[in-house]
Amino acid sequence: MLLRRTRPDQRSKAHWEWVLLAAGIVLAGVAFASSPDLARSAAAQTWTPFVLVTGLLLVGLAAADNGLFEAAGRKLAALTSVDPLFFCGAVALITGVTAVLNLDTSVVFVTPVLVAAGRRRGRGERSLLYGSLLLANAGSLYLPGSNLTNLIVLGRDTMSGGAFLAATWPAALSATVVTAVVVRRWSGKHDVAAVRGSASHGEPVIRWGAGGIGVIVTVALVLVLRSPAVPVLVVGCAVGVLHMKRGRLTLRRVGSTVAPHVLLGLFGAAVAAGTLGRAWHGPATALAHLNVAGTAALGALFSLVINNLPAAALLAAHRPPHPLALLVGLNLGPNVAVTGSLAWFLWLRIARVSGAEPSVRMASRYGLVVVPLSMAIALLALWVV
Repeated sequence: MLLRRTRPDQRSKAHWEWVLLAAGIVLAGVAFASSPDLARSAAAQTWTPFVLVTGLLLVGLAAADNGLFEAAGRKLAALTSVDPLFFCGAVALITGVTAVLNLDTSVVFVTPVLVAAGRRRGRGERSLLYGSLLLANAGSLYLPGSNLTNLIVLGRDTMSGGAFLAATWPAALSATVVTAVVVRRWSGKHDVAAVRGSASHGEPVIRWGAGGIGVIVTVALVLVLRSPAVPVLVVGCAVGVLHMKRGRLTLRRVGSTVAPHVLLGLFGAAVAAGTLGRAWHGPATALAHLNVAGTAALGALFSLVINNLPAAALLAAHRPPHPLALLVGLNLGPNVAVTGSLAWFLWLRIARVSGAEPSVRMASRYGLVVVPLSMAIALLALWVV
């Protein structure tokens, strides 16, 4: 199975992960020591998203272990010899997994699938490699669980997944289409495979099992429940334990994929940022005087400076006047630079161990074109709706 062959080695973990954990613990400790009540309020707003993403990653790991993602990539590669249709299928796969199972799950599991598909076809790797990151960020506006920022910003609102989709799908679809067109057009004739090694040409073996059932149950929970975090975590833990009991997964592999130390570090940073936002009314005052476009721009700027998760906690410490516009900036803005979101770090790690050669500079060049266009069309779609 592709995922078994390409999982990140524990020895290759970057030091930034542990630095992030230490920084998050220190920042959260300072927040609780200086303003316990405000810190508890910030933690209450931010814990749910991290619980949800943990459950989603566990479900995604089980689904990948059952061969669902790899089989989808193989089927996709064999579906058509027409490159534009193949790319459209890849866009649909990235968008679907991102919408239902979170953008971090998408970049971890779909990126190696698309690398394998491009390698199998002998072309198309550049658009697939960079599209797996850019489209994941663009597709994180479809459902609340698609991005942690959605849950942080809307933490005070009781909005089901269906209601969120009804409000955001025009913006999300517009951002997806714009991003896909830019990536495809820019790749052009240079969109050829540039990977080390070759992919297996065996037929994919699909074992729906616990992973497939987990995906179905997770989709239902995310769409129906107003607060699906704990139920999704229960489902993720259940399917993970079943796979571990059957010898399909190891605790080390689960830890490497879920990266709890990274999530804990980001949670600490988000709590500290949320505490600051409650004690300092500067961000809330700025948002109160900004229109929809200004709100989105501020969200994008903060996401690039301090990462979109702490930025969401800081800017949503008080209810923002234009929450959906803020999400446009927080979700699409990170496509400009590696500092924007956790998905960038996960994408770089999994792409390299998959045999691809991702370039931060090239991804940012795509992002510099994609972000202003996708944000503008998404905001226009929100305004029309």
